[in-house]
Amino acid sequence: MSSDRTRLRRGTAVGLTVLMAAALGAAGAGASTAGTAAPQKHQTQQAQQAQQIASSVIGSDYKITLTALRSTQDAYAASVRLQVYTQAGGTWKESDRVTVGETDGWFWYPLTGKGAVCAFSTAGTEPAPLTVSLLLTPSLGCSEPAHYVVEDGRVSVE
Repeated sequence: MSSDRTRLRRGTAVGLTVLMAAALGAAGAGASTAGTAAPQKHQTQQAQQAQQIASSVIGSDYKITLTALRSTQDAYAASVRLQVYTQAGGTWKESDRVTVGETDGWFWYPLTGKGAVCAFSTAGTEPAPLTVSLLLTPSLGCSEPAHYVVEDGRVSVE
């Protein structure tokens, strides 16, 4: 009978030890999960992904670029930034920027793929007319042309 009690006590002690180890392991796993949560959050705060999709230099007066900016809210959405640069001291300095279309109103993959720029035309006159048409999707085709004018380094909608 005493050997049965001894086995029962040992079994209970072993069981409690296993439960304690499991509880501590779970607490440790929770702590390590909390430790990895911060880097994952940090990864989402990375710099916005950008890709230049077109560029043109008009004489020595202006440099104009179109850049696709991937949305930080929707991985499939993007915005398009049109920037105008003027020469200052032998380097290009940004003089103006506008958003083409709506913010996050474009699709990232068509904008950064082959055939993304349907039309991008400029002229070396003052004011300089500028036309932009971009691929909406391969099945939808190109956007309606957007017309701008660059005068004295500033962009206005025509």
